[in-house]
Amino acid sequence: MMTSTILFWIFAILGIAGGIGLVFNRNPIYAALSLVLNFFSIAGLYLSLSAEFLAAIQILVYAGAIMVLFLFVIMLLNLQEEPDVQKFDAKRGVAFLLGLGFVAEMIFVLKDFAQKDVSGEFTYGKVEAIGEQLMTQYLFPFEMISVILISALIGAIVVARKYKHT
Repeated sequence: MMTSTILFWIFAILGIAGGIGLVFNRNPIYAALSLVLNFFSIAGLYLSLSAEFLAAIQILVYAGAIMVLFLFVIMLLNLQEEPDVQKFDAKRGVAFLLGLGFVAEMIFVLKDFAQKDVSGEFTYGKVEAIGEQLMTQYLFPFEMISVILISALIGAIVVARKYKHT
Protein backbone atom coordinates (compact mmCIF):
# COMPACT_ATOMS: atom_id res chain seq x y z
CA MET A 1 0.00 0.00 0.00
CA MET A 2 1.07 3.55 -0.63
CA THR A 3 1.90 5.90 2.23
CA SER A 4 -0.91 8.29 1.26
CA THR A 5 -3.44 5.45 1.44
CA ILE A 6 -2.22 4.42 4.88
CA LEU A 7 -2.37 8.02 6.11
CA PHE A 8 -5.85 8.39 4.67
CA TRP A 9 -7.11 5.37 6.58
CA ILE A 10 -5.41 6.46 9.81
CA PHE A 11 -6.95 9.94 9.63
CA ALA A 12 -10.32 8.53 8.55
CA ILE A 13 -10.41 6.15 11.52
CA LEU A 14 -9.36 8.96 13.87
CA GLY A 15 -12.09 11.18 12.43
CA ILE A 16 -14.72 8.49 12.91
CA ALA A 17 -13.48 7.86 16.46
CA GLY A 18 -13.71 11.59 17.19
CA GLY A 19 -17.25 11.70 15.83
CA ILE A 20 -18.28 8.69 17.90
CA GLY A 21 -16.68 10.24 20.98
CA LEU A 22 -18.53 13.48 20.31
CA VAL A 23 -21.91 11.76 20.08
CA PHE A 24 -21.53 9.32 22.97
CA ASN A 25 -19.73 11.41 25.60
CA ARG A 26 -22.08 12.66 28.27
CA ASN A 27 -19.55 15.17 29.60
CA PRO A 28 -19.62 18.27 27.35
CA ILE A 29 -15.91 19.01 27.81
CA TYR A 30 -14.92 15.51 26.69
CA ALA A 31 -17.32 15.81 23.76
CA ALA A 32 -15.64 19.08 22.76
CA LEU A 33 -12.22 17.42 22.97
CA SER A 34 -13.50 14.65 20.72
CA LEU A 35 -14.54 17.35 18.27
CA VAL A 36 -10.99 18.73 18.39
CA LEU A 37 -9.71 15.25 17.47
CA ASN A 38 -12.15 15.24 14.57
CA PHE A 39 -10.96 18.66 13.39
CA PHE A 40 -7.31 17.57 13.49
CA SER A 41 -8.07 14.38 11.59
CA ILE A 42 -9.82 16.41 8.89
CA ALA A 43 -6.72 18.60 8.69
CA GLY A 44 -4.66 15.42 8.29
CA LEU A 45 -6.94 14.32 5.45
CA TYR A 46 -6.35 17.68 3.78
CA LEU A 47 -2.61 17.16 4.16
CA SER A 48 -2.85 13.74 2.58
CA LEU A 49 -4.50 15.44 -0.41
CA SER A 50 -1.59 17.96 -0.60
CA ALA A 51 -3.90 20.80 0.43
CA GLU A 52 -1.62 22.44 2.97
CA PHE A 53 -3.49 25.74 3.03
CA LEU A 54 -6.83 24.09 3.82
CA ALA A 55 -5.18 22.01 6.56
CA ALA A 56 -3.69 25.12 8.16
CA ILE A 57 -7.01 26.98 7.96
CA GLN A 58 -8.79 23.94 9.41
CA ILE A 59 -6.48 23.94 12.42
CA LEU A 60 -6.43 27.71 12.92
CA VAL A 61 -10.12 28.44 12.39
CA TYR A 62 -11.92 25.32 13.54
CA ALA A 63 -9.60 23.64 16.04
CA GLY A 64 -8.54 27.03 17.36
CA ALA A 65 -11.16 29.75 17.17
CA ILE A 66 -14.39 27.76 16.88
CA MET A 67 -13.44 25.40 19.70
CA VAL A 68 -12.60 28.34 21.97
CA LEU A 69 -16.10 29.69 21.29
CA PHE A 70 -17.64 26.27 22.00
CA LEU A 71 -15.75 26.00 25.28
CA PHE A 72 -16.82 29.52 26.29
CA VAL A 73 -20.45 28.59 25.64
CA ILE A 74 -20.06 25.37 27.63
CA MET A 75 -18.52 27.29 30.52
CA LEU A 76 -21.10 30.07 30.41
CA LEU A 77 -24.04 27.66 30.33
CA ASN A 78 -22.47 25.63 33.16
CA LEU A 79 -23.45 22.36 31.52
CA GLN A 80 -23.29 19.32 33.77
CA GLU A 81 -23.02 15.66 32.93
CA GLU A 82 -26.40 14.26 31.94
CA PRO A 83 -28.02 11.74 34.26
CA ASP A 84 -27.80 8.18 33.03
CA VAL A 85 -31.27 7.21 31.84
CA GLN A 86 -31.77 3.58 30.85
CA LYS A 87 -35.44 3.53 29.84
CA PHE A 88 -36.29 2.47 26.31
CA ASP A 89 -37.94 5.05 24.13
CA ALA A 90 -39.57 4.40 20.76
CA LYS A 91 -37.82 7.45 19.32
CA ARG A 92 -34.44 6.00 20.27
CA GLY A 93 -35.32 2.70 18.62
CA VAL A 94 -36.37 4.42 15.39
CA ALA A 95 -33.24 6.59 15.47
CA PHE A 96 -31.09 3.50 15.96
CA LEU A 97 -32.72 1.73 13.02
CA LEU A 98 -32.34 4.82 10.83
CA GLY A 99 -28.68 5.02 11.81
CA LEU A 100 -28.15 1.38 10.89
CA GLY A 101 -29.89 2.00 7.56
CA PHE A 102 -27.62 4.98 6.92
CA VAL A 103 -24.49 2.95 7.68
CA ALA A 104 -25.70 0.13 5.40
CA GLU A 105 -26.38 2.65 2.63
CA MET A 106 -22.91 4.17 2.99
CA ILE A 107 -21.30 0.74 2.86
CA PHE A 108 -23.30 -0.10 -0.26
CA VAL A 109 -22.41 3.18 -1.96
CA LEU A 110 -18.74 3.20 -1.00
CA LYS A 111 -17.90 -0.50 -1.38
CA ASP A 112 -16.27 0.00 -4.80
CA PHE A 113 -14.69 3.33 -3.89
CA ALA A 114 -12.10 1.84 -1.51
CA GLN A 115 -10.53 -0.11 -4.38
CA LYS A 116 -10.05 2.92 -6.63
CA ASP A 117 -6.74 4.71 -6.83
CA VAL A 118 -7.21 8.29 -5.67
CA SER A 119 -3.60 9.35 -6.05
CA GLY A 120 -2.82 12.52 -7.86
CA GLU A 121 -2.41 16.15 -7.03
CA PHE A 122 -5.19 18.14 -5.47
CA THR A 123 -4.59 21.63 -6.85
CA TYR A 124 -7.66 23.36 -5.49
CA GLY A 125 -6.34 23.42 -1.93
CA LYS A 126 -3.12 25.23 -2.76
CA VAL A 127 -2.65 28.84 -1.74
CA GLU A 128 -1.87 29.94 -5.29
CA ALA A 129 -5.03 28.41 -6.74
CA ILE A 130 -7.26 29.87 -4.01
CA GLY A 131 -5.65 33.30 -4.34
CA GLU A 132 -5.96 33.26 -8.12
CA GLN A 133 -9.66 32.36 -7.94
CA LEU A 134 -10.38 34.95 -5.23
CA MET A 135 -8.61 37.77 -7.03
CA THR A 136 -9.96 37.06 -10.53
CA GLN A 137 -13.24 35.21 -10.85
CA TYR A 138 -14.59 35.82 -7.33
CA LEU A 139 -13.26 39.31 -6.61
CA PHE A 140 -16.67 41.02 -6.38
CA PRO A 141 -18.26 38.43 -4.04
CA PHE A 142 -15.09 38.44 -1.94
CA GLU A 143 -15.28 42.22 -1.52
CA MET A 144 -19.03 42.08 -0.82
CA ILE A 145 -18.44 39.58 1.97
CA SER A 146 -15.97 42.00 3.55
CA VAL A 147 -18.54 44.83 3.32
CA ILE A 148 -21.21 42.61 4.92
CA LEU A 149 -18.85 41.58 7.72
CA ILE A 150 -17.89 45.20 8.42
CA SER A 151 -21.55 46.24 8.52
CA ALA A 152 -22.32 43.34 10.89
CA LEU A 153 -19.44 44.45 13.12
CA ILE A 154 -20.74 48.02 13.17
CA GLY A 155 -24.25 46.73 13.92
CA ALA A 156 -22.95 44.63 16.82
CA ILE A 157 -21.13 47.64 18.24
CA VAL A 158 -24.27 49.80 17.97
CA VAL A 159 -26.41 47.14 19.64
CA ALA A 160 -23.91 46.50 22.43
CA ARG A 161 -23.26 50.17 23.12
CA LYS A 162 -24.79 51.50 26.29
CA TYR A 163 -26.80 54.64 25.84
CA LYS A 164 -26.79 57.39 28.41
CA HIS A 165 -30.31 58.62 28.93
CA THR A 166 -30.28 62.30 29.84
